[in-house]
Amino acid sequence: MTDTSIRAFTYELLRKYGMTTMFGNPGSNELPFLKNFPSDFRYILGLQEGVVMGMADGYALASGQPTLVNLHAAAGTGNAMGALTNAYYSQSPLVVTAGQQARNLMGVEAMLTNVDAAQLPLPLVKWSFEPAEASDVPRAMSQAIHEATLPTPGPTYLSIPYSDWDEETDANMDHLLQRTVEVGAGPHPDQLKDWADVLAQADNPLLVLGPEVDAQRANSDAVELANALGAPVWVAPSESRCPFPTNHPAFRGVLPISIREIHEHLEGHDVILVAGAPVFRYHKNLPGDYLPAGARVLHITGDPRQAARAPFGEALVTSVKQGLAGLVDALNLSGRALPEPVPQTELSPDPPGAMHPENLFHLLNRLAPDNVSYVKEATATKEAFWSQIHMTQPNSYFFPAAGGLGFGLPAAVGVQLAMPERRVVAAIGDGSANYGITALWSAAQYQVPVIFVILKNGTYGALRGFASLLGAEDSPGLDVPDLDFCAIAKGYGVEAGAAHNAETFEYLFQQAMAQNNRPFLIEVSTTF
Repeated sequence: MTDTSIRAFTYELLRKYGMTTMFGNPGSNELPFLKNFPSDFRYILGLQEGVVMGMADGYALASGQPTLVNLHAAAGTGNAMGALTNAYYSQSPLVVTAGQQARNLMGVEAMLTNVDAAQLPLPLVKWSFEPAEASDVPRAMSQAIHEATLPTPGPTYLSIPYSDWDEETDANMDHLLQRTVEVGAGPHPDQLKDWADVLAQADNPLLVLGPEVDAQRANSDAVELANALGAPVWVAPSESRCPFPTNHPAFRGVLPISIREIHEHLEGHDVILVAGAPVFRYHKNLPGDYLPAGARVLHITGDPRQAARAPFGEALVTSVKQGLAGLVDALNLSGRALPEPVPQTELSPDPPGAMHPENLFHLLNRLAPDNVSYVKEATATKEAFWSQIHMTQPNSYFFPAAGGLGFGLPAAVGVQLAMPERRVVAAIGDGSANYGITALWSAAQYQVPVIFVILKNGTYGALRGFASLLGAEDSPGLDVPDLDFCAIAKGYGVEAGAAHNAETFEYLFQQAMAQNNRPFLIEVSTTF
């Protein structure tokens, strides 16, 4: 007998969009959706909802496809909110579902009722909804998928009463399986021609690239533009992806995170093209002038909110990939001389019993395969990482877009699940690792061969930097001593080893690379 329930129809709808991998931590409200779970779907269990959201975020970012997240009512949603912040700022196409109490018990606020459910995740989702009746659940799910994936991508949220799943589907819902939604017009040629002329006539143009470039696989278009202009290239501040090959001679690194420091880096450039990033995402409060005198900023973004809130520049809201490719075509330049590459950072010898982060990343760059993908959450070692690591392909780097800790370990699991043909290395600080530590269990249970590299220095390094900036060095809670990540990893079923020098790290990394279907953790003692 054919199953005509809302549950069966919803699984068919998910199949249509390739959403057969879902991430969750179910409670009683979610079980009616999960019963009779189809054999062609896989459910990745996380032991806490922040980890669930982080794994799904990594999977959606790496795959570029909408991804279903299954949370438990209000409590599970609350646990996931920190990770949801990262997903929102990374424009991750997540469809977040939360089980609601049965409809006949919602009015009396029975246990596990999600009160005012649609309000709970705002403003961290593009769209939030609880269907007024069971028959609207399939249409609402279809809308959630399209809202999550249409420009600008981002998470959506659906609260679904568990009593709805066994109800019969309305015959009108069959149209949902046939419909399509496509995005139309790109940038107008005249708009790009005007900007191309400005760039061609610039004395000292500069490119600043952001995560949309990598998300839209426009990295090669950015290289063509840099080559044609002979322009240096910076990654926009608060980097969450790598939009440009770091071994290209035009690459300069990542812009700093304050108004004053960015002004200093832009000095001397008359035309600055910012593509796929806000202008700009600051962090440190060091006031100053936004731009050098006479500098002109051209801003290409697919996000109308970024264009609207920017305090300077001329913005064009369009596909970043089409915009960059169109500028290359319109420039009609034979190519200018590229700037001289940045000299390599000189490395210092390691002290006994620990490694300098620069030396660790230099060694990691030598040992890792060419198509490695890095998930990074060791915030105090940003400069060391970008100075030593060569990343040449799209999807080579992921970092928490909102700065919320707990992204790294679970996101690495999700990225590896989405890209089994590439090896994922997660470089995680000892402070941030504990926010998502249970992701190790998921990696072990689902045989996800992530190589976790924990940089252990016993302190919150980034926080210490801010303590110095703010004159708050005497603040409590800056150190995290006495952590044994090898013991923790083994408790979750992950093989592990500790390295105090380069020789031991190389041995352990080669051992980890040999594990094709199991994760491996390396705890590395590092200097501050």
